[in-house]
Amino acid sequence: MTIIGIDPGTNGGIAWIWQGKPCVEKMPDTLKDLWELLDEIADHDDCKAYLEAVHSSPQMGVKSAFTFGQGLGQLEMALTAARIPFERVRPQVWQKTMGCMSGGDKNVTKRRAQELFPSLKITHATADALLIAQYGIEKGGNHA
Repeated sequence: MTIIGIDPGTNGGIAWIWQGKPCVEKMPDTLKDLWELLDEIADHDDCKAYLEAVHSSPQMGVKSAFTFGQGLGQLEMALTAARIPFERVRPQVWQKTMGCMSGGDKNVTKRRAQELFPSLKITHATADALLIAQYGIEKGGNHA
């Protein structure tokens, strides 16, 4: 089974673990690129995705909140169209499981991802997605 972790947003990423091999991509820039990536991942195997449960905040401007929500909806639709079941997971839940309560500091999650996956180049865009995918494996007991 392929386990996918998704950190939504234009600065987020998508990670998947297939046959024990972790793969990461920054969030695709276009809908076509997003669809092609998820469709390609879905071709490998049975999949399940874990999507970070996010919401807008009062600090966001109207335009950025709208854009963020639109992107989240596009992700959910792309997963649905690719027939990839998904579960939303709150940041506090996956971070606690992965031992990296960040308090919003992306360096905490990047450091934890580097510890768990030393052979990968980890960026701020991909660290959370990779940890969310690993959370999915640990939660489900799946050995991707």
